Amino acid sequence: MKILNIGILAHVDAGKTTLTENILYETKVINELGRVDKGNTQTDSMDLERRRGITIKASTVSFTIQDLKVNLIDTPGHADFISEVERSISILDGAILVISAVEGIQAQTKILMNSLMKLKIPTLLFINKIDRSGADSSKVIQSIEEKLTNRAIPLYMGVNEGTDTAQAESYDFGSEAFVEKCIDVLSMNNEALLEDYVNGKVQTKATLRHEISQQSKEGKVFPVFIGSAVKGIGVKALIDSLEAFLPVNCSRDTAGDPQPLSAVVFKIEREHTGEKKAYVRVFSGVLRVREEVLVSRRNSEGELEPSTDKAKMLNALRDGKTLHAEKIEAGDIGIIHGLKSLKIGDVLGEWSDRIRNVSFAEPNMETRIEALHSEDTQKLFEVLTSMAEEDPLIKISRDDFNREIYISLFGEVQKEVIKTVLQEQENIEVGFSETRIICMEKPEAVGSAVEVMGSKGNPFYATVGFRVEPSEQNSGIIYKLDVELGSLPLSFQKAIEDTVYHVLKQGLYGWEVTDVIITLTHTAYASPVSTAGDFRNLTPLVLMEALSKAGTEVYEPINSFELRVPAQALSKAIFNLSTMKADFNEPALKNETVLLTGSIPVATTEPFKVGLHSYTEGEGIFIARPSGYKKIDGEIPTRKRSDYNPLNKKEYLMHVQNAVRK
Repeated sequence: MKILNIGILAHVDAGKTTLTENILYETKVINELGRVDKGNTQTDSMDLERRRGITIKASTVSFTIQDLKVNLIDTPGHADFISEVERSISILDGAILVISAVEGIQAQTKILMNSLMKLKIPTLLFINKIDRSGADSSKVIQSIEEKLTNRAIPLYMGVNEGTDTAQAESYDFGSEAFVEKCIDVLSMNNEALLEDYVNGKVQTKATLRHEISQQSKEGKVFPVFIGSAVKGIGVKALIDSLEAFLPVNCSRDTAGDPQPLSAVVFKIEREHTGEKKAYVRVFSGVLRVREEVLVSRRNSEGELEPSTDKAKMLNALRDGKTLHAEKIEAGDIGIIHGLKSLKIGDVLGEWSDRIRNVSFAEPNMETRIEALHSEDTQKLFEVLTSMAEEDPLIKISRDDFNREIYISLFGEVQKEVIKTVLQEQENIEVGFSETRIICMEKPEAVGSAVEVMGSKGNPFYATVGFRVEPSEQNSGIIYKLDVELGSLPLSFQKAIEDTVYHVLKQGLYGWEVTDVIITLTHTAYASPVSTAGDFRNLTPLVLMEALSKAGTEVYEPINSFELRVPAQALSKAIFNLSTMKADFNEPALKNETVLLTGSIPVATTEPFKVGLHSYTEGEGIFIARPSGYKKIDGEIPTRKRSDYNPLNKKEYLMHVQNAVRK
């Protein structure tokens, strides 16, 4: 059996879910077309997706074209759900990037295309909505060449665009102009083709189509199709071209398959019963039900940590249905039940070179979430923890000191999604605080402190000393020993080290401390009265005193950006960027469009985007990506502590001693 795994991607509202619906209709998976505006599409299964007309969770459905099985993933288009998109991209054989013939290239379009090209994923471009007023596919193709890639090959042209009679017609391979365009693009990767053309050798339709096919399958060129998903125009041509232009997996009789199992978990959901099910892409070997399988997960150091487990049940995707299966073969996508500890990114079997490493941007905003009915608080935390397992980029933390729950996220739309899911699926009503950015602290200089056992003000049977100093950018926390390893029992050493990492979660201003070297300079204990608890309780006092002497600076998250605006809007754009505390380079003018690049604080990124549309009349394209942190000059934002501050020694010791008595 031949298998192809593709994803449909697009900027929000470009029409990718409608295209998915039409593909399923053309391949007879569904008998009636659903519509996004009516909320009855096949792949948008969440009530909120149907109501808002946006895709939130990536969904997978399969269809068959003769002897080719296609697993199709409809991914979210909204920037708040980029983690869903990135996970889906990592397991694809190919992709279809949908672009509106009316709106053209938009911010998310370019971000997605950059990701696809970076991962070398073969991609077909589909210019949608040619029947809409204002549609101009030739203008969009020109924009593709200028803003996305110069390796696009348009295979179709629009006729009567912007009307109800719009159609897509294929270019004539006998046309000299079309052949010349193909040669220009194809020769970037095949100089012999250009040489033959210059020497007058005639390129047949079969030769050119074969060359386009091969280079497309290698992700070197990008065939362009056009049509209208809502009317089915150009959809069949796109379907019929999937095998020709995208790389197909050819599975075989796997009874004696010598290939080791290699699969990766890319999505996790929960059934209504609470049972976890994991979506896996199998790259080699066979995943069989009730057969023991090796599960590997990367730890914080990037090393694979193995364990073993058995799949209680497997499901295969077949023509829009989910069926029980005894095995999932190489090249296919399946659903595994019964492995309770599975997380997204886990590798089943052996690591394969075909498994793509995708670096996910961390959410750099957070909000406090609370149950409106206090009796739901514990249940809320448990449900949010389960949601975080399904999406590893949703981070949940509980502040037991202030009895508060915090959630990290990418944007405001996520709040609405979380609120709706909690209310409709769990019957929990919640409220949110205002979203704030997540800053970090870094030491400014070197600071030292020590507390000696038996000295005044040290009630613990322990001696601890630390030196705090700045480290290189992105080095994290480096913990060192300037004492002999055997100077303390191992349990005491571990108590100190574990506490150091815990204390650095909250610096002088309440933010996590990073890019720091912590050196343990002094230790002593009294046998047999000293305990690990003495070291756990003393470490925060000494470490925070050393950090206070070193001082810290607060850094805020920033985005690198790329802004394209019409030349007449440049002065307004520059004024707004300056108002939003952005740093930018010299403007570059090309074809009446100005390109500006630079960096902008995450805190002012969204306000800048909101105002862009009005003064550029919808022509402005703003792309922002996480780009590290920048030191804050001026008023320093603080974060409320989630425990007793060790710098308030009297209050801290009173709390610790009361806790010990209890």
